[in-house]
Amino acid sequence: MLVILRPEAEESHGKSGGWRDSAPSITVWGRQRILAELPKRPWLNLSPDPLLEGNLPSRLFWQHIKLTRLARQNCDVLLVPGSTYTGGFKPFVAMSQSLLPFEPSERRRYGLTWLHLRYLLLEKSQGITFHYATGVIFLTRTAQQVVARQIGAIRGKVAIVPHGVAKDFERPPQPQQPLSAYSWGRLFRWLYVSIVNFYKHQWHVVEAIAALRREGVPVELDLVGPAYPPALRRLQEIVKRIDPRGEFIHYRGGVPYHKLMGYYHQANGFVFASSCETFGQTLLEAMISGLLIACSNRSAMPEILGGAGVYFDPENPQEIAQALNHLMLSPQERERCAWDGYTRAAQFSWERCARETFSFLAKVAGGSGS
Repeated sequence: MLVILRPEAEESHGKSGGWRDSAPSITVWGRQRILAELPKRPWLNLSPDPLLEGNLPSRLFWQHIKLTRLARQNCDVLLVPGSTYTGGFKPFVAMSQSLLPFEPSERRRYGLTWLHLRYLLLEKSQGITFHYATGVIFLTRTAQQVVARQIGAIRGKVAIVPHGVAKDFERPPQPQQPLSAYSWGRLFRWLYVSIVNFYKHQWHVVEAIAALRREGVPVELDLVGPAYPPALRRLQEIVKRIDPRGEFIHYRGGVPYHKLMGYYHQANGFVFASSCETFGQTLLEAMISGLLIACSNRSAMPEILGGAGVYFDPENPQEIAQALNHLMLSPQERERCAWDGYTRAAQFSWERCARETFSFLAKVAGGSGS
Protein backbone atom coordinates (compact mmCIF):
# COMPACT_ATOMS: atom_id res chain seq x y z
CA MET A 1 0.00 0.00 0.00
CA LEU A 2 1.34 3.42 -0.92
CA VAL A 3 0.25 6.84 0.22
CA ILE A 4 0.51 10.21 -1.48
CA LEU A 5 0.08 13.52 0.28
CA ARG A 6 -1.07 16.49 -1.79
CA PRO A 7 -1.72 20.13 -0.93
CA GLU A 8 -5.35 21.12 -0.56
CA ALA A 9 -4.81 24.21 -2.69
CA GLU A 10 -2.08 25.84 -4.75
CA GLU A 11 -1.57 28.58 -2.19
CA SER A 12 -0.29 25.97 0.25
CA HIS A 13 3.11 26.56 -1.36
CA GLY A 14 2.91 30.29 -0.80
CA LYS A 15 4.41 32.59 1.79
CA SER A 16 2.00 31.54 4.55
CA GLY A 17 4.39 28.78 5.54
CA GLY A 18 4.03 26.18 2.83
CA TRP A 19 3.10 22.55 3.19
CA ARG A 20 3.02 22.62 6.99
CA ASP A 21 0.32 25.29 7.15
CA SER A 22 -2.10 23.50 4.83
CA ALA A 23 -4.36 20.63 5.73
CA PRO A 24 -2.97 17.78 3.63
CA SER A 25 -5.15 15.49 1.61
CA ILE A 26 -4.12 11.86 1.41
CA THR A 27 -4.49 9.41 -1.43
CA VAL A 28 -4.12 5.73 -0.62
CA TRP A 29 -3.62 3.16 -3.36
CA GLY A 30 -4.17 -0.46 -2.48
CA ARG A 31 -6.20 -3.58 -2.98
CA GLN A 32 -9.94 -3.21 -2.68
CA ARG A 33 -10.24 -5.46 0.39
CA ILE A 34 -7.67 -3.34 2.25
CA LEU A 35 -9.18 -0.02 1.26
CA ALA A 36 -12.60 -1.26 2.39
CA GLU A 37 -11.29 -1.40 5.97
CA LEU A 38 -10.22 2.26 6.01
CA PRO A 39 -12.53 4.99 7.33
CA LYS A 40 -14.31 7.46 5.07
CA ARG A 41 -12.94 10.97 5.53
CA PRO A 42 -13.28 14.11 3.33
CA TRP A 43 -9.49 14.44 3.14
CA LEU A 44 -8.90 10.74 2.40
CA ASN A 45 -9.01 9.58 -1.22
CA LEU A 46 -9.16 5.77 -1.50
CA SER A 47 -7.98 4.65 -4.94
CA PRO A 48 -8.15 0.99 -5.92
CA ASP A 49 -6.45 -0.04 -9.14
CA PRO A 50 -7.02 -3.25 -11.15
CA LEU A 51 -3.27 -3.74 -11.56
CA LEU A 52 -2.89 -4.02 -7.78
CA GLU A 53 -5.30 -6.97 -7.76
CA GLY A 54 -3.12 -8.86 -10.23
CA ASN A 55 0.02 -10.97 -9.93
CA LEU A 56 3.47 -9.77 -8.87
CA PRO A 57 4.55 -8.55 -12.35
CA SER A 58 1.42 -6.41 -12.69
CA ARG A 59 1.93 -4.89 -9.25
CA LEU A 60 5.57 -4.13 -10.01
CA PHE A 61 4.56 -2.52 -13.30
CA TRP A 62 2.01 -0.37 -11.48
CA GLN A 63 4.53 0.77 -8.91
CA HIS A 64 7.42 1.42 -11.26
CA ILE A 65 5.56 3.06 -14.15
CA LYS A 66 2.04 4.12 -13.25
CA LEU A 67 2.64 5.28 -9.67
CA THR A 68 5.54 7.45 -10.73
CA ARG A 69 3.33 9.21 -13.27
CA LEU A 70 0.54 9.69 -10.73
CA ALA A 71 2.92 10.98 -8.08
CA ARG A 72 4.31 13.64 -10.38
CA GLN A 73 0.88 15.21 -10.70
CA ASN A 74 1.12 17.86 -7.92
CA CYS A 75 2.42 15.40 -5.31
CA ASP A 76 4.27 16.70 -2.26
CA VAL A 77 5.68 13.50 -0.81
CA LEU A 78 5.20 9.77 -1.24
CA LEU A 79 5.09 7.41 1.75
CA VAL A 80 6.02 3.77 1.11
CA PRO A 81 4.97 1.64 4.12
CA GLY A 82 5.92 -1.55 2.26
CA SER A 83 9.66 -0.76 2.37
CA THR A 84 10.31 -1.31 -1.36
CA TYR A 85 9.93 1.32 -4.10
CA THR A 86 11.32 1.08 -7.64
CA GLY A 87 9.80 4.19 -9.21
CA GLY A 88 11.45 7.47 -10.07
CA PHE A 89 9.45 9.96 -7.99
CA LYS A 90 11.04 12.06 -5.26
CA PRO A 91 10.76 12.98 -2.48
CA PHE A 92 9.67 9.67 -1.01
CA VAL A 93 9.79 8.23 2.49
CA ALA A 94 10.24 4.50 3.11
CA MET A 95 9.24 2.72 6.28
CA SER A 96 11.18 -0.21 7.74
CA GLN A 97 8.77 -2.75 9.21
CA SER A 98 10.67 -6.07 9.13
CA LEU A 99 14.13 -6.96 10.40
CA LEU A 100 14.20 -10.56 9.16
CA PRO A 101 15.71 -9.59 5.78
CA PHE A 102 18.59 -7.87 7.57
CA GLU A 103 19.41 -10.59 10.13
CA PRO A 104 21.51 -13.32 8.45
CA SER A 105 21.45 -15.53 11.55
CA GLU A 106 17.64 -15.46 11.57
CA ARG A 107 17.40 -16.16 7.83
CA ARG A 108 19.52 -19.27 8.26
CA ARG A 109 16.80 -20.84 10.42
CA TYR A 110 14.85 -21.46 7.19
CA GLY A 111 17.56 -23.50 5.48
CA LEU A 112 17.51 -23.86 1.68
CA THR A 113 13.92 -22.75 1.19
CA TRP A 114 12.05 -20.26 -0.94
CA LEU A 115 11.43 -18.16 2.18
CA HIS A 116 15.16 -17.88 2.82
CA LEU A 117 15.67 -16.72 -0.78
CA ARG A 118 12.78 -14.28 -0.41
CA TYR A 119 14.43 -12.65 2.62
CA LEU A 120 17.70 -12.36 0.69
CA LEU A 121 15.89 -10.63 -2.16
CA LEU A 122 14.09 -8.34 0.28
CA GLU A 123 17.39 -7.36 1.86
CA LYS A 124 18.61 -6.23 -1.56
CA SER A 125 15.39 -4.49 -2.67
CA GLN A 126 14.72 -2.79 0.65
CA GLY A 127 18.37 -1.86 1.03
CA ILE A 128 18.31 -0.12 -2.36
CA THR A 129 15.05 1.62 -1.43
CA PHE A 130 16.48 2.89 1.86
CA HIS A 131 19.66 3.99 0.08
CA TYR A 132 17.78 6.20 -2.41
CA ALA A 133 14.94 7.33 -0.14
CA THR A 134 14.67 10.98 0.79
CA GLY A 135 13.72 9.82 4.28
CA VAL A 136 13.37 6.56 6.20
CA ILE A 137 11.12 5.87 9.19
CA PHE A 138 12.24 3.19 11.67
CA LEU A 139 10.03 1.89 14.47
CA THR A 140 12.90 1.56 16.95
CA ARG A 141 16.50 2.67 17.34
CA THR A 142 17.43 -1.02 17.36
CA ALA A 143 15.91 -1.50 13.91
CA GLN A 144 17.88 1.45 12.54
CA GLN A 145 21.13 0.02 13.91
CA VAL A 146 20.50 -3.47 12.50
CA VAL A 147 19.70 -2.14 9.02
CA ALA A 148 22.68 0.24 9.05
CA ARG A 149 24.96 -2.64 10.03
CA GLN A 150 23.93 -4.50 6.87
CA ILE A 151 23.66 -1.73 4.27
CA GLY A 152 25.64 1.16 5.74
CA ALA A 153 24.48 4.54 6.99
CA ILE A 154 21.23 5.93 5.63
CA ARG A 155 21.91 8.92 3.37
CA GLY A 156 18.51 10.58 3.69
CA LYS A 157 16.67 11.93 6.70
CA VAL A 158 15.86 9.43 9.45
CA ALA A 159 13.10 9.36 12.06
CA ILE A 160 12.32 6.91 14.85
CA VAL A 161 8.52 6.69 15.07
CA PRO A 162 7.18 3.80 17.18
CA HIS A 163 3.77 2.33 16.57
CA GLY A 164 0.90 2.81 18.98
CA VAL A 165 -1.52 0.44 20.66
CA ALA A 166 -5.32 0.32 20.50
CA LYS A 167 -7.03 1.62 23.63
CA ASP A 168 -9.37 -1.39 23.53
CA PHE A 169 -6.58 -3.41 25.15
CA GLU A 170 -6.15 -1.05 28.08
CA ARG A 171 -6.77 -2.51 31.53
CA PRO A 172 -5.03 -1.50 34.77
CA PRO A 173 -2.99 -4.26 36.42
CA GLN A 174 -4.99 -6.59 38.65
CA PRO A 175 -4.09 -7.34 42.29
CA GLN A 176 -1.39 -10.00 42.47
CA GLN A 177 -1.94 -13.07 44.62
CA PRO A 178 0.74 -15.35 46.10
CA LEU A 179 1.57 -18.53 44.22
CA SER A 180 -0.13 -20.50 47.02
CA ALA A 181 -3.45 -19.10 45.77
CA TYR A 182 -3.05 -21.24 42.63
CA SER A 183 -3.49 -25.00 42.44
CA TRP A 184 -3.98 -27.84 39.97
CA GLY A 185 -7.59 -26.82 39.89
CA ARG A 186 -6.72 -23.15 39.40
CA LEU A 187 -3.67 -22.86 37.19
CA PHE A 188 -1.49 -19.79 36.70
CA ARG A 189 -2.10 -18.94 33.04
CA TRP A 190 0.72 -17.68 30.83
CA LEU A 191 -0.09 -16.24 27.40
CA TYR A 192 2.06 -15.97 24.27
CA VAL A 193 0.49 -14.09 21.34
CA SER A 194 2.46 -14.26 18.10
CA ILE A 195 2.75 -16.12 14.84
CA VAL A 196 4.24 -19.58 15.29
CA ASN A 197 7.56 -19.27 13.50
CA PHE A 198 11.15 -20.36 13.88
CA TYR A 199 12.33 -17.08 15.38
CA LYS A 200 9.47 -17.01 17.91
CA HIS A 201 10.68 -20.14 19.78
CA GLN A 202 7.28 -21.28 21.11
CA TRP A 203 8.65 -24.82 21.62
CA HIS A 204 11.24 -23.54 24.10
CA VAL A 205 8.46 -21.87 26.08
CA VAL A 206 6.53 -25.17 26.04
CA GLU A 207 9.58 -26.97 27.42
CA ALA A 208 9.92 -24.32 30.15
CA ILE A 209 6.27 -24.72 31.18
CA ALA A 210 6.67 -28.50 31.30
CA ALA A 211 9.79 -28.13 33.49
CA LEU A 212 7.87 -25.96 35.95
CA ARG A 213 5.04 -28.48 36.18
CA ARG A 214 7.55 -31.26 36.93
CA GLU A 215 8.68 -29.13 39.86
CA GLY A 216 5.10 -28.91 41.14
CA VAL A 217 4.25 -25.41 39.86
CA PRO A 218 0.56 -25.22 38.79
CA VAL A 219 0.91 -23.50 35.43
CA GLU A 220 -0.51 -23.61 31.89
CA LEU A 221 0.20 -21.88 28.57
CA ASP A 222 -2.06 -20.39 25.89
CA LEU A 223 -0.47 -19.94 22.46
CA VAL A 224 -2.39 -17.58 20.17
CA GLY A 225 -1.57 -16.71 16.58
CA PRO A 226 -1.42 -18.00 13.02
CA ALA A 227 1.42 -20.28 11.98
CA TYR A 228 4.13 -20.85 9.40
CA PRO A 229 3.41 -24.54 8.60
CA PRO A 230 6.95 -25.99 9.04
CA ALA A 231 7.27 -24.22 12.41
CA LEU A 232 3.81 -25.39 13.46
CA ARG A 233 4.77 -29.00 12.73
CA ARG A 234 7.80 -28.63 14.97
CA LEU A 235 5.67 -27.15 17.74
CA GLN A 236 3.04 -29.89 17.43
CA GLU A 237 5.67 -32.63 17.65
CA ILE A 238 7.02 -31.20 20.90
CA VAL A 239 3.57 -30.59 22.39
CA LYS A 240 2.54 -34.16 21.52
CA ARG A 241 5.57 -35.47 23.39
CA ILE A 242 5.25 -33.16 26.40
CA ASP A 243 1.47 -32.84 26.79
CA PRO A 244 -0.18 -35.59 24.71
CA ARG A 245 -3.58 -35.12 26.39
CA GLY A 246 -3.63 -31.34 25.98
CA GLU A 247 -3.89 -30.64 29.69
CA PHE A 248 -1.73 -27.54 29.98
CA ILE A 249 -0.53 -26.47 26.51
CA HIS A 250 -3.32 -24.90 24.44
CA TYR A 251 -2.66 -23.74 20.88
CA ARG A 252 -5.60 -21.53 19.91
CA GLY A 253 -4.53 -20.72 16.34
CA GLY A 254 -5.21 -17.37 14.75
CA VAL A 255 -8.10 -15.45 16.30
CA PRO A 256 -9.91 -12.32 15.05
CA TYR A 257 -8.28 -9.11 16.18
CA HIS A 258 -11.33 -7.97 18.15
CA LYS A 259 -11.15 -11.13 20.27
CA LEU A 260 -7.48 -10.77 21.20
CA MET A 261 -8.07 -8.53 24.21
CA GLY A 262 -10.15 -11.29 25.79
CA TYR A 263 -7.08 -13.55 25.89
CA TYR A 264 -4.94 -10.78 27.36
CA HIS A 265 -7.49 -9.95 30.04
CA GLN A 266 -7.95 -13.60 31.07
CA ALA A 267 -4.21 -14.27 31.42
CA ASN A 268 -2.11 -13.97 34.58
CA GLY A 269 1.12 -13.23 32.74
CA PHE A 270 2.63 -12.77 29.28
CA VAL A 271 5.71 -14.44 27.81
CA PHE A 272 7.43 -13.23 24.64
CA ALA A 273 10.29 -15.34 23.29
CA SER A 274 11.07 -13.80 19.90
CA SER A 275 14.66 -13.32 18.80
CA CYS A 276 14.00 -10.83 15.98
CA GLU A 277 11.54 -7.92 16.14
CA THR A 278 11.35 -4.53 14.52
CA PHE A 279 8.97 -3.45 17.25
CA GLY A 280 6.98 -6.15 19.08
CA GLN A 281 3.32 -5.14 18.78
CA THR A 282 1.90 -7.94 20.93
CA LEU A 283 4.45 -7.13 23.63
CA LEU A 284 3.02 -3.61 23.74
CA GLU A 285 -0.53 -4.98 23.83
CA ALA A 286 0.41 -7.06 26.86
CA MET A 287 1.92 -4.03 28.58
CA ILE A 288 -1.20 -1.88 28.15
CA SER A 289 -3.30 -4.85 29.27
CA GLY A 290 -1.63 -4.65 32.68
CA LEU A 291 0.14 -8.01 32.46
CA LEU A 292 3.41 -8.94 34.11
CA ILE A 293 5.91 -9.89 31.41
CA ALA A 294 8.77 -12.35 30.97
CA CYS A 295 10.58 -11.40 27.78
CA SER A 296 13.35 -12.25 25.35
CA ASN A 297 16.52 -10.23 25.83
CA ARG A 298 17.14 -9.97 22.07
CA SER A 299 16.48 -7.45 19.31
CA ALA A 300 14.14 -4.50 20.03
CA MET A 301 12.42 -5.96 23.09
CA PRO A 302 14.49 -4.22 25.79
CA GLU A 303 13.97 -0.92 23.97
CA ILE A 304 10.19 -1.33 24.17
CA LEU A 305 9.80 -2.98 27.58
CA GLY A 306 12.66 -1.26 29.41
CA GLY A 307 12.84 -2.26 33.07
CA ALA A 308 9.22 -3.38 33.21
CA GLY A 309 9.86 -7.11 32.94
CA VAL A 310 12.17 -10.06 33.53
CA TYR A 311 14.42 -11.10 30.63
CA PHE A 312 15.70 -14.46 29.35
CA ASP A 313 17.58 -16.06 26.46
CA PRO A 314 14.74 -17.14 24.13
CA GLU A 315 16.64 -20.26 23.03
CA ASN A 316 17.29 -21.52 26.58
CA PRO A 317 14.25 -23.29 28.12
CA GLN A 318 15.95 -23.37 31.52
CA GLU A 319 16.37 -19.59 31.54
CA ILE A 320 12.77 -19.14 30.42
CA ALA A 321 11.56 -21.39 33.25
CA GLN A 322 13.66 -19.46 35.77
CA ALA A 323 12.24 -16.13 34.60
CA LEU A 324 8.65 -17.39 34.83
CA ASN A 325 9.26 -18.95 38.22
CA HIS A 326 10.90 -15.79 39.55
CA LEU A 327 7.79 -13.78 38.75
CA MET A 328 5.35 -16.35 40.06
CA LEU A 329 7.18 -16.61 43.38
CA SER A 330 7.08 -12.84 44.00
CA PRO A 331 3.73 -11.03 43.96
CA GLN A 332 5.60 -7.80 44.71
CA GLU A 333 7.80 -8.19 41.63
CA ARG A 334 4.76 -9.10 39.54
CA GLU A 335 2.95 -5.97 40.68
CA ARG A 336 5.96 -3.75 39.99
CA CYS A 337 6.47 -5.16 36.51
CA ALA A 338 2.79 -4.95 35.61
CA TRP A 339 2.43 -1.33 36.72
CA ASP A 340 5.74 -0.26 35.17
CA GLY A 341 4.76 -1.83 31.86
CA TYR A 342 1.26 -0.36 31.96
CA THR A 343 2.64 3.12 32.66
CA ARG A 344 5.35 2.79 30.04
CA ALA A 345 2.85 1.67 27.38
CA ALA A 346 1.02 5.01 27.69
CA GLN A 347 3.79 6.71 25.68
CA PHE A 348 3.05 4.48 22.67
CA SER A 349 -0.14 5.95 21.22
CA TRP A 350 -1.41 6.01 17.66
CA GLU A 351 -2.00 9.74 18.10
CA ARG A 352 1.70 10.22 18.77
CA CYS A 353 2.59 7.94 15.86
CA ALA A 354 0.41 9.93 13.46
CA ARG A 355 1.68 13.30 14.71
CA GLU A 356 5.36 12.34 14.43
CA THR A 357 4.88 10.64 11.06
CA PHE A 358 3.19 13.67 9.48
CA SER A 359 5.73 16.00 11.07
CA PHE A 360 8.53 13.99 9.43
CA LEU A 361 6.72 13.95 6.09
CA ALA A 362 6.40 17.72 6.32
CA LYS A 363 10.13 18.06 6.88
CA VAL A 364 10.87 15.87 3.91
CA ALA A 365 8.38 17.70 1.69
CA GLY A 366 9.78 21.06 2.80
CA GLY A 367 13.39 20.01 2.40
CA SER A 368 14.31 21.04 5.98
CA GLY A 369 16.90 19.30 8.10
CA SER A 370 16.08 16.23 10.15
